[in-house]
Amino acid sequence: MRDRPAPLPGGVGVSRLRVYDTVAPDGLVGGTPHVHLCCTEGYVVTDGEGVVQTLTTAGYRETPLRPGVVVWFEPGTVHRLVNGGGLSIVVLMQNSGLPEAGDAVLTFPPEVLADPAAYATAAALPDGGAPGADVHAAYRRRDLAVTGFQALRSGGPAALAAFHATAIALRQPLLARWRQRWEAGAGRAAADTAGQLDALERGDPGHLGDAGVYAVAEPVERGRLGMCGLLDTYPAAG
Repeated sequence: MRDRPAPLPGGVGVSRLRVYDTVAPDGLVGGTPHVHLCCTEGYVVTDGEGVVQTLTTAGYRETPLRPGVVVWFEPGTVHRLVNGGGLSIVVLMQNSGLPEAGDAVLTFPPEVLADPAAYATAAALPDGGAPGADVHAAYRRRDLAVTGFQALRSGGPAALAAFHATAIALRQPLLARWRQRWEAGAGRAAADTAGQLDALERGDPGHLGDAGVYAVAEPVERGRLGMCGLLDTYPAAG
């Protein structure tokens, strides 16, 4: 038997999200536009309605959200949730929840992105965004990122390419830590599957006798300040 819980399938992370319900500078209600650099992210809409705005090299797009819709997008997709009323989502994150553990760059204006210290100050939340922290700090950084997102949308492919390059430079110091998280989560899950397939080809049922059942009764945190709203978070097992 394992001495610790197995990772979620494929080494994903999961959280519940209630999208912010206050107005940004462009008159829309919702979250903070940002990008992930090595993680695919998915949304399972459970309540309410809205849209997810996305910007890729293929252009700008809006995808409607309503209960039952599943949407996912790959690294490099700038995305922003717009809340049309009561929008709640289950978020699935590649690499053991890495998007909530560092793999995110907000779309601040270029002069902020170009200065790592200025970026860190603009992105910071009191107490790291722990439940009970001042939500107005999250609104302020969202509003700054929305201003940058508006310029990014109007700047065309060159502006998006420059943003991607700056985002990579900002997160370069974290890549070794990200690799460790990947190796312990998604990388381990893939290696386990390879080993199980090898065993099955040999007719070896050993791993089937080691099966476990795991459950988390409730979130470990409720109401953490996230980029797009209030998060109920679960442990990244494994």
